[in-house]
Amino acid sequence: MKAFCRWLLYKVLGWKCEVTVEHPQKYIICLAPHTSNWDFVIGQLYMRAEGMKNNFLMKKEWFFWPLGPIFKAMGGIPVWRSKHTSMTDNLAQTAIESKSFQLCITPEGTRSLNPEWKKGFYYIAYKAQIPILLYGVDYEKRLIKCTESFIPTGDFEKEMRQIKLYFKDFKGKHPELFTIGNI
Repeated sequence: MKAFCRWLLYKVLGWKCEVTVEHPQKYIICLAPHTSNWDFVIGQLYMRAEGMKNNFLMKKEWFFWPLGPIFKAMGGIPVWRSKHTSMTDNLAQTAIESKSFQLCITPEGTRSLNPEWKKGFYYIAYKAQIPILLYGVDYEKRLIKCTESFIPTGDFEKEMRQIKLYFKDFKGKHPELFTIGNI
């Protein structure tokens, strides 16, 4: 499967990757821009091509039969947006207690234009004291890039600005649907 995904992603589809940061046993991937369902396909191909296994958050509406069991087997975690549970606390506690923890989150939380990014990925990493790996997907360059990571210090405003600036030049599948908002 790994060889097939490498062939498909890199040879057939023409993508390349520039990944220079270490991937420890526990981390959060902050992935942007997220403007299309194709992001999921490219992400899954990349993970398999590189031999990675990451969980990911996805709205619960996608977990219907027959897709639900498939998404769960791929590492999907359904998100109930209407419930007011502390998903960030629960995921942070899971990260603390687990030997390994890899979770990919899109900070926009939607494929639509959203200048107000979600904060959950940051707080999960902060509470668990694990690094955030910044992964950008650029459709114009056909590039998957991760050249920065850090462990959050709790200075949310400063670090969110740093995160958003990292993604400012990436072009999503639909660039008009991506913004880093006011920084």
